[in-house]
Amino acid sequence: MSTNSMHVAKTGLNAQQTRMQVIANNLANVNTTGFKRDRANFETLLYQVSRPGGEQTSEGTTLTSPLAVGTGVRVVSTDKMHTQGTLAETGNPLDVGINGQGFFQVLLPDGRIGYTRDGTFSMAPDGTLTTTSGYVLQPQITVPQGASSVGISADGIVSVMMPGQTDPQEIGQITLANFSNPRGLQPIGENFLVETPASGEAIVSAPQNNGAGQLAQGTLEGSNVNVVQELVDMIETQRAYEINSKSISASDEMLRFLSNKL
Repeated sequence: MSTNSMHVAKTGLNAQQTRMQVIANNLANVNTTGFKRDRANFETLLYQVSRPGGEQTSEGTTLTSPLAVGTGVRVVSTDKMHTQGTLAETGNPLDVGINGQGFFQVLLPDGRIGYTRDGTFSMAPDGTLTTTSGYVLQPQITVPQGASSVGISADGIVSVMMPGQTDPQEIGQITLANFSNPRGLQPIGENFLVETPASGEAIVSAPQNNGAGQLAQGTLEGSNVNVVQELVDMIETQRAYEINSKSISASDEMLRFLSNKL
């Protein structure tokens, strides 16, 4: 029995270690543009059922509850918490924040479409709008050479002022992708998420349409990590880890007692 309790406590140590890693990653990305905090989800392992509920206890009575002993816990999944981060003004006309739902679409080197809330855009030598890593924004938008300024409206219309013109020239449209289950998106690093069967297919539309948020030029969305809450969760995780460790120590002492007395 004591060896079983050691195994149960070990699963608790593993689960709390994973939760601590999730919390540490949240804190590490507190200043990452567009980062969404993760949450670890736990579930019980199989139960050892010695006597099922309703089992006959006498001629006219039955067991009102089962005799079932749990075998531990595991982390079943992690969720991205897609709450809105704070929009901070940067003054850079190529910085774009999303106020509301939706993701920018970026063509990744392997040909997949990456989805991100990081609107830190730059211009390639030919004027194409890209991420800081040089990945091209989709649909592709190219700023003409000689443009004096770039304007991005709340509904995603991109326009430029050209020399000798008094009215802005429209050069493209930034669209946003939405998902029926954004928590099903798979994070792959570099601020990107990719589509999975759990997320469903992307629903692409212009900002302010079909539930998509609006764009804010000259701003960037900050991380939605609450440092105070993460520190509270860290302390809770540390205490749970210590308690599981003490369970192993107590089980070891019980086995030592038996071996010394028998």
